[in-house]
Amino acid sequence: MIKYFRSGNPLTVLLLLIYTLVIKFYYLLHPATYVADGSGGVLYDLMVKWLHGFVGDSPFFYTSIAVMIMFLQSLLFTRIINHHRLFPKPTYLPAMCFLLFTSMLQSWNTFSPALFVNLIMLWVFASITELYTRTSARDVVFNIGFALGVCGLFYFPSIIFCLLLLVSMLIMRAFRLAEWIIAIMGLICPLYLTGTYLFLTNQIALLRRIPNIGFSLPLITDYKVWGAMIACVLFFVIGWLLLQRPLKKMLIQGRKIWAALIIFVLVAMLVPFFNTHFSPAYWVLAVLPVAMFAGNVFWSVTNETFANVIHFITLAYVIVMQYFS
Repeated sequence: MIKYFRSGNPLTVLLLLIYTLVIKFYYLLHPATYVADGSGGVLYDLMVKWLHGFVGDSPFFYTSIAVMIMFLQSLLFTRIINHHRLFPKPTYLPAMCFLLFTSMLQSWNTFSPALFVNLIMLWVFASITELYTRTSARDVVFNIGFALGVCGLFYFPSIIFCLLLLVSMLIMRAFRLAEWIIAIMGLICPLYLTGTYLFLTNQIALLRRIPNIGFSLPLITDYKVWGAMIACVLFFVIGWLLLQRPLKKMLIQGRKIWAALIIFVLVAMLVPFFNTHFSPAYWVLAVLPVAMFAGNVFWSVTNETFANVIHFITLAYVIVMQYFS
C-alpha cells in the first residue's frame, strides 16, 4: 500500500479519500459534538452558534465536517510539500501520515478550534517557505502575523505560534528590525479590530473573553493519550534522524524549511499547556508538522515489505485503540 502513497499520481487522491473513510469510520459511527470546554475564542463561539441554528447538536454533522476538514488539510499540506520539493519526488506520504496519526485519539477528530487553527497554519507555513526568496518580505510577515492573530480569535493560546514566526524569520532571513515590528503589528491587528468592533457594538462581555490564556502542567493518566504522543514523538525523532543524510544534498531553501518545521513541532507541542483548561485535543496542532517527519520515515525505508509492516503495525494500533480498547 505504501508504494501507492509514495507516488505523486493525482489518482492517489481517490485512494486517500477511501483511506480516510476507512481509518475514521469508527468516529463517524460513534460521532461526537463540538468541543465546548470554554477554551474556544470569539470566532469559534460565533461559528458554533451559527451552525447550531441550522443543525442543532447533531454529532454526525460536526464529526463529518471535522473529517472533511482534515482530508482537505492533508491535500493542501501535500500541495505545499510537493511545490517546494521537500521530497525527491512528489508524494502523498505526509498526507497519509497526517490522517493516520490523527486517528489515534477521538478528540483529534472532533469539531474544535484546533481544526481551524490548523487550516490557517497551513497558509502560515506556506508563507514562511517564501521568506527566503523574497527581497522584501514586509507584506508577507504582516500577512503571517495577521493570520496568527486570527488564529488567536479561534483559540487564543495559538498566539504562541508567534514564536514560530520570529524564529523562522531568523532562519530564513537576515535580521531586519522593521520586518519584526511589522510582523508584531500584523499579529495585533485582528485582535484590535475585533476588540474595537465589540466595544462599539456594546458587546463588552465578549471583549473580556479574547485574552483567554493560562498555564498548567497536568498529570496525564489516559493511556490512549500516552500511546498517541509516544507514537508521534517516535516517528518525529526517527524521521529527523533519517533526514540528516539527504538534507546535505538539498538546496539551502529546502534545509531552512525543514529547520522551520522542527520549530513548528516544538512550539505546537507547547501550545496546549497555555490553555486555561488543559486538553490533549489541542496536540493535534503538532500532528500536522510531525506528519512530514513520519512521511520521511516511510520514504526513507526503501524496502517496501518493511515499510508496509511499519504501516500495518501503526494501522493495527489505531484500529485496536478505536474498536477494542
